Amino acid sequence: MPDKIFDYSKICKSIMNIDSKIRFAGVINERGRLVAGGMRENVEPLESEKDDEMIFMELALRVKMRKEFDKQLGTVNFAMASRERALAISVPLGEDILYIASEPDTDYGILPKKILEIINS
Repeated sequence: MPDKIFDYSKICKSIMNIDSKIRFAGVINERGRLVAGGMRENVEPLESEKDDEMIFMELALRVKMRKEFDKQLGTVNFAMASRERALAISVPLGEDILYIASEPDTDYGILPKKILEIINS
């Protein structure tokens, strides 16, 4: 069965509309490059552009490594990291990765479900 075709820009915009605490919604390719989406307007980035590149490359590597256990555990629906200054969520989209960063006090029980609803609609 072929991979689903996603409208990355539409997905990123829809995710930004979920909650004003979402700072970033973007799609990263398998080589760690941003291909769609980005930072919410009028939001000060927590890291430099150079740091963004490193974060994206590390994320791409981490997602590839998680696939090693798909046979035993099933495919990853999403992964989440709660940090002092941000909540980060990654969602595999075929060979690409949807990456969302929000304020640390975002409701992490609800946000992933809403993201998956947007992707699967």
